[in-house]
Amino acid sequence: MSGKKRASPGADVEKNPLANVELNDEDAQKLQNIQKDIQRVELVIERQAMEKLNPVYEKRRAVAKSIEKFWPVALMNNTMISFHAQHTIDQLALSYLEDLWIVRDPKEPRCYTIEFYFKANPYFTDSVLKKEYKYVPPPAASDDNPDEDGITDSMLEFSWARDVQPSATPIHWKDPENALTKLHPRVAEVDGDDDMPAEAGSFFNFFEIADDPFEIGTQIANEIFSEATDYFMGNVAGDELDSEEEDSEDDDDDAEEIDLEKPRAKKQKKE
Repeated sequence: MSGKKRASPGADVEKNPLANVELNDEDAQKLQNIQKDIQRVELVIERQAMEKLNPVYEKRRAVAKSIEKFWPVALMNNTMISFHAQHTIDQLALSYLEDLWIVRDPKEPRCYTIEFYFKANPYFTDSVLKKEYKYVPPPAASDDNPDEDGITDSMLEFSWARDVQPSATPIHWKDPENALTKLHPRVAEVDGDDDMPAEAGSFFNFFEIADDPFEIGTQIANEIFSEATDYFMGNVAGDELDSEEEDSEDDDDDAEEIDLEKPRAKKQKKE
């Protein structure tokens, strides 16, 4: 008769040595205070970096203006922008873009105005199209006392959804009946539970409609603008978009095709 090993009491239930860790109110408050200090320092560093980068961006701006289609190519090498500017006529209009600039709010640099500068073109009379993401301070901000670095408590509690108000900019179309935003309007979702449009339409809806549900502005200001050279050279790997519209057919506009792909390096002449 073979023997049977007896299980020790409680062997079927493994105890989690981290299950009963308790945190008293005093320690919890200390941790929260330290976390605020970390956020404060990170915000100071972020602002200092923006100040130091601005003159460097000015240098790049001068060089980019001398390079044909620098900004159209940089934009179209971003997955999100290329998706929203998938209509050929959008790409043709964007090909007249000669400069792109970001103006940061001096009080709240996380808010900004995006400026697109265009050459004379057959689509609209505007030489500059702007979209502002205006900082709207919360009521508590009026009682804030800034520290030696100018940081306040309301800045540490900054909320994009609560504290930012996007604007709309009308575009003066040369042919209003064939305005790109009229040919390809943004279509609202009828039965959807969220606020995402069913169809994005023309890229230029980004300017004419205040709401920015696709967060195109944050992509331009915080990603493309800072990494513009890499985007122009095609050195930034794009993320795949989760969209059923990604496989939709190309637009059938009666317009010539435009190549806004990665620029090709010129061959050196043999001596």
